[in-house]
Amino acid sequence: MSLLVVGLSHRSAPVSVLERASLVGEEQAKLVQDTLVAEPATEAAVLATCNRIELYADVDKFHAGVAELSTLLAQHTGVGLDELTPYLYVHYEDRAVHHLFSVACGLDSMVVGEGQILGQIKDALALGQELHTAGRLLNDLFQQALRVGKRAHSETGIDKAGQSLVTFGLEQLAGDVPVADWAAGRRALVIGAGSMSSLAATTLARAGVAELVIANRTLDRARRLAESLAGLVPGARAVPMDAVAFELPHADVVVSCTGATGLVLTADMLREALDRRAEHPAAGPAGPGAAETVALLDLAMPRDIDAAAHRIPGLRLVDIESLAEAAADEPMAADVGQVRAIVSDEVAAFGAAQRAAHITPTVVALRTMAADVVAGEIARLDGRLPDLDERQRAEITQTVRRVVDKLLHAPTVRVKQLASTPGGAGYADALRELFDLDPQAVAAVSRADANGTRPSGSADAGRPGAAAVRYDPKRGRA
Repeated sequence: MSLLVVGLSHRSAPVSVLERASLVGEEQAKLVQDTLVAEPATEAAVLATCNRIELYADVDKFHAGVAELSTLLAQHTGVGLDELTPYLYVHYEDRAVHHLFSVACGLDSMVVGEGQILGQIKDALALGQELHTAGRLLNDLFQQALRVGKRAHSETGIDKAGQSLVTFGLEQLAGDVPVADWAAGRRALVIGAGSMSSLAATTLARAGVAELVIANRTLDRARRLAESLAGLVPGARAVPMDAVAFELPHADVVVSCTGATGLVLTADMLREALDRRAEHPAAGPAGPGAAETVALLDLAMPRDIDAAAHRIPGLRLVDIESLAEAAADEPMAADVGQVRAIVSDEVAAFGAAQRAAHITPTVVALRTMAADVVAGEIARLDGRLPDLDERQRAEITQTVRRVVDKLLHAPTVRVKQLASTPGGAGYADALRELFDLDPQAVAAVSRADANGTRPSGSADAGRPGAAAVRYDPKRGRA
């Protein structure tokens, strides 16, 4: 396994750098496509969230791979390589697997245990599959990561700490008051209709806001979200993005999470909204006794709301930077140790499976060679004993095949077991050497697998799932 991950996150880089390094939509697609073009990489996937960007690749060479992936991240994020490098982390082989599994369980999240990362990992895998940049290794890796994350959430109490950034952000705004009590009767404006904004709108609706307005560049998407929440907030409505300035003075709570590259709410817009709010008190808080301070939650990266809002009286802004600081003070869940044990077990299992897969094409090639030997000897027997009837010939053929199968069974089963252990990669080479197998014969198994077939003499030919193993003779790995 030659898995490499190069990335940066809230744990390694300040928010100011993460904000500049964020990638959205087509930028992510271009990054993985360019990674695949790069010589050291044969597979690629990118995991990009509001607080991390990680590039995964199957590489031929470690040092060349690190240099290439780092350069690609710098080029595509627009952050200079010299500036970006101090914040990058690198994980290789089993450590890379361990890192992704930890991320999938929420152990590396800003809010420990949050479950939203699973959807983001799923999106990363879907993009790699759509662009055909994720091959066997990354498909196996990301699918296993999703299973590990689900296992951690189902078998432990990590969900107790597993708030989403939305919930955590609203709790920071609410202070010591329960979110439901704090939000009740308020007017909410949600800017954006993506996964994070949808979660925010749903959370606010369930918390009992009096009014809910959703603004989005694609109005139909905002309408669908508003309609889905109308049962919780009667009159929930959608507006286009150019109506945000009109809606802003009426809002007590504003949550913004868009893919915009520039500010959505500038300091001037916010000051003007506060002035209009003061001129028309009816536009102020809807609920009795609601605070006059307007609560702003910015979950976008790069930021949607001008950081100058922190200094404007009448506004309370919570953004990714302040969330990172607050999360650092949060106690770790008691179940974190159990989740870490699950991750370690799953990393070992994944490595064993990859090492076992390494030996399979060699075993198939050996059995194919044995089948060819049997076929050749039976053909020679036909020449020496042409008077054998079909029944006799079939019985002899079956007997010879049984003898060969029995002789090969124990060593091939044992070599697969040994190959799954640490350092077991050398058993494939030993098998090829002992039986004088042509490396091209092993390569032929891989080519046949790629076409969904196996050599006709293979013991695995026609077996369901047999074509799942592919082997790269250049790198000696399944």
